[in-house]
Amino acid sequence: MVTAYKLVLASNSPRRKELLAGLDVDFEVFVLDGIDESYPQDMKSTEVAQYIARKKAEAYKRILRQNTLVITADTVVVVEDRILGKPHDEAEAMAMLRSISGKSHLVITGVCLTTLDKQVSFSVTTEVTFKPLTTEEISHYVTKYKPYDKAGAYGIQEWIGYVGVTSLKGSYYNVMGLPVQRIYEELKSM
Repeated sequence: MVTAYKLVLASNSPRRKELLAGLDVDFEVFVLDGIDESYPQDMKSTEVAQYIARKKAEAYKRILRQNTLVITADTVVVVEDRILGKPHDEAEAMAMLRSISGKSHLVITGVCLTTLDKQVSFSVTTEVTFKPLTTEEISHYVTKYKPYDKAGAYGIQEWIGYVGVTSLKGSYYNVMGLPVQRIYEELKSM
C-alpha cells in the first residue's frame, strides 16, 4: 500500500515487529549478528541513536537487492545528557529506574531507510516524565518483567508505564521503539 519496495526490518525486537505490522505493510525480518553498535564517546547524546541506525544500515548494504528497502533503528534513553542503554543485570536495571524516577528524560529513536540507491535517516525524540517511583515499585517491575532488553530498563507499554508515567510529549510509539508515523510518511515519499 505504502511502497513498491520489499521491506526488510533489521530487528529482532517484538515491539518493532508489532509496530511495523500496524502500518499494514508486508515485510520480513532479517537480522545480521555481530553488528558494531559503538559510537564516538564525544558525540552528543542526542545524535547517538541516528548514528547507530546508519551504522547498522551499512552492514546491510552488501546484501541489498533491487527493490529492497531495509529499516534499521536504534533507541536510546537520555537522562541529564547521559545515555542509558540496555541493563546487563538486575542491579543495573534498578539503578536506571532510580535515575529516571521523579523526573523527565528523552527517548530518541534513530531510523535509517536504505535501498541500493537511496538512504534516508532521521531521529524522533519524545519527552517522558515519571512520578517518583518507590523502591518496592522498582523492585516489583524488575523482578517480574526483567527489562534487560529495553533501553533505560523499562517498557512504557508494561506495568511500570501504567503506574509511573505522568506525562508524555511526543510519539508514544517512539518510546516503544519505532516512530511508525514518521516511517509511514518517509515510505510514502520514497
